[in-house]
Amino acid sequence: MTIAAVSDAGPLIHLAGIDSLELVDAFDRLFVPETVYEELNRGGLPEGLADRSFELVAAPDEGPAGEDLDPGERAALAVASDRDAVLLTDDLAARAAASESGIDVHGSFGVIAVGYSRGLVDRDEAAALMRALQRETSLFVTDAVVERGIQMLDDA
Repeated sequence: MTIAAVSDAGPLIHLAGIDSLELVDAFDRLFVPETVYEELNRGGLPEGLADRSFELVAAPDEGPAGEDLDPGERAALAVASDRDAVLLTDDLAARAAASESGIDVHGSFGVIAVGYSRGLVDRDEAAALMRALQRETSLFVTDAVVERGIQMLDDA
């Protein structure tokens, strides 16, 4: 099965923070909206992003309005909807908006799980990466979320 994904800045930053940005290669096509790329560029492109295969795309519009969503999240939602792609985001408001719109959504933990399901990492490495996301990045996740992510691996 072919899986296309569109990412906002969060998963790209967080996965790069644990030296695992190559896990986005688990997706057959990766779209990065221009708005997200500009946002990343302003803060410094995540190390390894230039080595990844992705398509820089314009959003069909800036997506749903909402003060809880920044322009990059709105653009990523619009592209995900337009291209029938999975949305990659760690932002809770963007995840809720995606779910309300019927868009499949994965956060950084989900990217690790897809990488595991596609054989890019083994179960122990995937679990260690999930724990590293909590310890080594700015992504706020509770111990319960980490354990639930690891359980997803065991249930796959």
